Amino acid sequence: MSDLLKIGPAGEEAAVNLLKEKGYKIRHRNWKWGQKEIDIIAENDDVIVFVEVKTRKDDYWLHPRDAVTDKKQKMIIFAADNYIRIYNIEKECRFDIITVITDGKNNALEHIENAFYPTLK
Repeated sequence: MSDLLKIGPAGEEAAVNLLKEKGYKIRHRNWKWGQKEIDIIAENDDVIVFVEVKTRKDDYWLHPRDAVTDKKQKMIIFAADNYIRIYNIEKECRFDIITVITDGKNNALEHIENAFYPTLK
């Protein structure tokens, strides 16, 4: 498998580990609703969190957080709405981004809480 195909799953694994270290329970990974996917769905006592993970090599030209476009946000929000309905979630929800910048051996992670809000325009 090429390095480019390996960094995405490795970044998601690093993001899952970060969330667990912060005390979150992982409910689902790569949850799909039709063509839409949510990378990680996690929760703690107070909130359910829908997480988009963006991983880049350390020679990136666009910061990973900037790759979560308005279109991508709308797709995540739509999928999250369906997830909430299917699983009858009654907690507050939040949309986060975790960025992973890697040199192949070391990862720099940034957890951006409330990265965007569920406004479907």
